Amino acid sequence: MKYEQEKWDLPAFEKQEFSPKQHKYCVCIFVINEGEKFHKQLNNMKYLADEIDIIVADGGSNDGSMDHEKLKSFNVNTLLVKKSAGKLGTQMRMAYAWALKRGYEGVVVIDGNGKDSFEDIPGFMSKLDKGYDHIQGSRFIPGGHHENTPLSRLIGLKVLHVPLMCLASGFKYTDTTNGFRAYSAKLLSDPKISIFRGVFDGYELHYYLAVKAAKQGFKCIEIPVTRKYPATGKVPTKISPIRGNLQVIVRLVKVVIGKYDEK
Repeated sequence: MKYEQEKWDLPAFEKQEFSPKQHKYCVCIFVINEGEKFHKQLNNMKYLADEIDIIVADGGSNDGSMDHEKLKSFNVNTLLVKKSAGKLGTQMRMAYAWALKRGYEGVVVIDGNGKDSFEDIPGFMSKLDKGYDHIQGSRFIPGGHHENTPLSRLIGLKVLHVPLMCLASGFKYTDTTNGFRAYSAKLLSDPKISIFRGVFDGYELHYYLAVKAAKQGFKCIEIPVTRKYPATGKVPTKISPIRGNLQVIVRLVKVVIGKYDEK
């Protein structure tokens, strides 16, 4: 499939392909400095390499967790390492562009901090097989589950995030902050949506894709997943309590009012 790659604004990144493309879908794990927690997740999900290519999209870890031999022992297919400035959105543009160029028909995305039910990845693949373009994992539909979710996050999700996203998209989402999702290549490459722009460097790309997919008539669905936060200790997140959450709200509002729409 031919894409308008000359128009893509992509970060500098390095790639280490340990194996050739083996499956029609890949799972991209977004991570930075999660250490042994990340290795435990990879070890637990390495059996999935029989069904889907496991791709690590690293934001620039310096904790030794990207050791090549270690990653290969967990059946990681490819390591991508961002070398430019930017946060999650920049990692995403790196990973999605690489996946499209490599010929994947769809991408499952999951965090590398061990909170999400990687066992549900085949469910995302099944929906991609059925022609869905935006598959949102949800803790709040029948079959979904969550544990120890911080109360502030639940309140923000239910009172602010979900209502705004539903209003903007016209789709009845229930778990709009959950990054456990899947996208079809058709959605990611659509020039009308145009995700390969430098403006997407943070959490806004997740929200933008959810809104635009529904508004542009792509097939959208939620499937049940589980997210478990630790019962004690620090909440596993890269979003700082005040500044980070404020940035999330600001970018959410920008998505809702169309600030990121292609002109």
